[in-house]
Amino acid sequence: MMTQQEKQINYMGPFLTIVFLFLIVGFLTTANTQFQGPLKETFLMKVGNLKNTFATLITFSWFLAYPICGGIGSSWINKYGYKGTLIRGLWVMIVGLGLFFASSYFTVRFPDADIMMGESIIPIGFFIFLLGSFVVGASATILQVVINPYLTACRVKGTQAIQRLAIGGTANSVGTTLAPYFVTGVVFGGLAMEDIQISQLMMPFLALMLTIVVVVFLLMRLSLPDIQGTRVEKGEKLEKSVWSFRHLTLGVCAIFFYVGVEVCIGANINLYAIERNCPSPALMATLYWGGMLIGRLIGSSLSKVPPRVQLVVTTLSAGVLALLAIIFNNPWLLTAVGLFHSIMWGAIFTLAVAHLGKYTSVASGVFMIGVVGGAILPLLQGVFADLLESWRWSWFIVLLGELFMLYYALVGSRVRQTAD
Repeated sequence: MMTQQEKQINYMGPFLTIVFLFLIVGFLTTANTQFQGPLKETFLMKVGNLKNTFATLITFSWFLAYPICGGIGSSWINKYGYKGTLIRGLWVMIVGLGLFFASSYFTVRFPDADIMMGESIIPIGFFIFLLGSFVVGASATILQVVINPYLTACRVKGTQAIQRLAIGGTANSVGTTLAPYFVTGVVFGGLAMEDIQISQLMMPFLALMLTIVVVVFLLMRLSLPDIQGTRVEKGEKLEKSVWSFRHLTLGVCAIFFYVGVEVCIGANINLYAIERNCPSPALMATLYWGGMLIGRLIGSSLSKVPPRVQLVVTTLSAGVLALLAIIFNNPWLLTAVGLFHSIMWGAIFTLAVAHLGKYTSVASGVFMIGVVGGAILPLLQGVFADLLESWRWSWFIVLLGELFMLYYALVGSRVRQTAD
């Protein structure tokens, strides 16, 4: 429940600020995955028959940050509050973008600095890029530990929690939709993969760093009130383990599969399309993320449909499309899955933190552990694609993920214990 003081606060300004930050997180997350194809053709020319495995390490290193840094985000919220944590998270992002710049600069300056791994030759600059991917992923983790509970708890008149998450998700999808063409059109100037140069990375990352610096200074001047009852107060201790809430624990598992299958398609569909000799692989990624944008726009208006019902319908639909894509060996069918993936995050998060009260901010950090699915499943899929010499059968990973989320919607999300 909101206190009388909180009812008098106008949360529209803070709400819009958080929504904008969600856009930045989505943009950088997808931009990072879209570097797989170009870097596969540049950094990884001498890797041999493990190109898919090494390329998916870019996504792996990003999402590896989620289980490691989710707890940091929760502790920062309890120590510095929501606004203080956002500012610190953005400074971490600037450091990560600096490492992206450094990877390009180092490779251009020292073109012969390589590491031998078996028969594979890998530039040291590639490992610097992986470190940058982890650090920016850590920033995205910390920001989302703030964003999710804040959107859930800040009461904006005429909305419910899942709607506010859908609106935030819509902004996130705007970022993810723009990112593929930012990478191919702005960073690499629309060049064919074989004509891309590593030196083209430097200026765009410097521009992104400057943009985030401006965002930090603007955020420092904005009012972003804390929300009572969603975090542990100073000197207070929690009586229970946050893992004692079964619906949260299974929710973490559900988000593992959700983020995993979302990223499998978003990051690897272009590699699948290249294998199938489809024109404009970047268009497929854009259509997929664009479908998520449309779905979230629709989801933000569904004020009377319960989260559980939304999750059942979307997981069934996405599962059918994934199965058809495998049967017909057609990547175009996977682009339509984005429409149904669009509101799964909000539905799962809303169900997972229901009735958690002061455990909410801690639960949000724990929730981020599940996001490691975005690291593990796409990497596993890349390994399968190399072993099977085809991406086609690797999409069974996506189908299994949809089935687990359906189980969570029907059974696992039932609340058996509350924080009261």
